[in-house]
Amino acid sequence: MKGVILDADSLGPGDVSLAPVTELLDRWDVHGFTPADAVEDRIKGAAVVLSNKVSITRDTIARCPELKFISVMATGTNNIDLAAAREANIPVSNAVAYATPSVVQHTLSLMLALSNNLLAYVDDVRRQKWQASKVFCLLDHPIVELGGKTLGIVGYGELGKGVAQVARAFDMQVLLSARPGQQAQGERLALAELLPRVDYLSLHCPLTPQTENLINKKTLATMKPEAFVINTARGGLINSTDLIAALQAGTIAGAALDVVTSEPPAQDELVTNSNLPNLIVTPHNAWGAVESRQRLVAQMQENITAFMSGNPVRVVNPGGRKSAD
Repeated sequence: MKGVILDADSLGPGDVSLAPVTELLDRWDVHGFTPADAVEDRIKGAAVVLSNKVSITRDTIARCPELKFISVMATGTNNIDLAAAREANIPVSNAVAYATPSVVQHTLSLMLALSNNLLAYVDDVRRQKWQASKVFCLLDHPIVELGGKTLGIVGYGELGKGVAQVARAFDMQVLLSARPGQQAQGERLALAELLPRVDYLSLHCPLTPQTENLINKKTLATMKPEAFVINTARGGLINSTDLIAALQAGTIAGAALDVVTSEPPAQDELVTNSNLPNLIVTPHNAWGAVESRQRLVAQMQENITAFMSGNPVRVVNPGGRKSAD
């Protein structure tokens, strides 16, 4: 049985072992990256395909009759035509909760960097400002403590709960938003009620028609001028033009983004070219701790092994049940 990995480079520079996966089948073709026009040729003849972000379309599925199983090397599966796979009786599995510690750690690191004005102080040292100081320290940029502040979380699943747990250890109050488009109930506040109360807003919800541009000129205007926005979820949750305008105007104090609308960003991407001192942008690597990436490989191993035994796990398109032989 032949397997194909379409974009192995998305797992990093070779610091994680693919052996748990590549030891499972007779043959593997491992590609660092696969352009759209090469997907079909590379999949042909393969029974098992692994992809992180490379798209597998309805047409490709129709023209690759040997394909029996797809395992997505991520939680999101929008790059796979799930309906077409189900119609072809091809189960599609994904990865779940493998990167929670890494994303939580990254989210808090962004919150701390904003609170401590970390990048500004690092830059001051590089520019010899500390060395030229008449006193022992520099306090040219505001520093605030997390303790006693209020964190608002939009999206209280695996990641949101992890961030909340660590935030409470910093003595922060945590407020939860109701799902956008749904009424507030219980401890969940309507977003319009939550935003004016928070010092930090952290996004952990999926990108849907209801959440696209959730943070925009109108919602930003309701926040405190000392508030910070952190997004490690999906770039489309925030209207980039409105965010830049709010940062420039002092509507909010700062923002930190690990995601943008289109990735990798275009050369003229607004947020990566803004050069604002109160904006931190990291390259969608919140999930990328080496331990998390190795757990991802382990889940791919589990997915393939379960499929070959006839009992696929983490299936995201129920109904796809093509046998392994």
